Amino acid sequence: MIHVEHVLIATALVLGLVGGFLLARSRLRPKAHRPEAVHHILLPFTGTEISRRAVDAAMRLARAEGATLMPAYLAQVPKSLPLECAIPNEAGKAMSMLEAIEQRATAQGVPVDARIERGRTYRHALARLLEREEFDRVVVPAHVNGGEGLSGDDLIWLLQKAPAEVLILRPAPDDDRRLQLAKPIRSAPASSSIAPREERLTAA
Repeated sequence: MIHVEHVLIATALVLGLVGGFLLARSRLRPKAHRPEAVHHILLPFTGTEISRRAVDAAMRLARAEGATLMPAYLAQVPKSLPLECAIPNEAGKAMSMLEAIEQRATAQGVPVDARIERGRTYRHALARLLEREEFDRVVVPAHVNGGEGLSGDDLIWLLQKAPAEVLILRPAPDDDRRLQLAKPIRSAPASSSIAPREERLTAA
């Protein structure tokens, strides 16, 4: 009986030592890296040009925060047409602009997840985008001299509605650096959703 007790005590001591060793080893071992959620920085824009300063600012933020840049082309669809109808001319402009932004971002090691959003107005398209997508920052270029695009009222609306930090960037009046279409997009057949790919962009 005494021998049995000795054996049980010895076994408990061995198990305790092994357990303590494994616990200490697990604490010393570096913890496995848990992938964090991918962050997105939204860059909404309209038309056939965008401020290069706004694009570069969005890319710097994305690179600093390890985020994905989400350029989003806002396309207006006339009320006379179904909202989800084919819009070949708008699609052609969008694809060319998005391609130029992606090339610039890729050259700097910034991942891109592009979007095209439709709406009856630019604000409507932006509202649909806010409902569908998740993002941490919004960098929106303000147009100088009342150019085409989001109006002052649209920007105020965005500040009130966006569920994220909003950075409105208006370049200096003499800063005309921009990404823009080199020449107008030619009309495409109604059955096509993308304009001819030989169209190119320039960085002014």
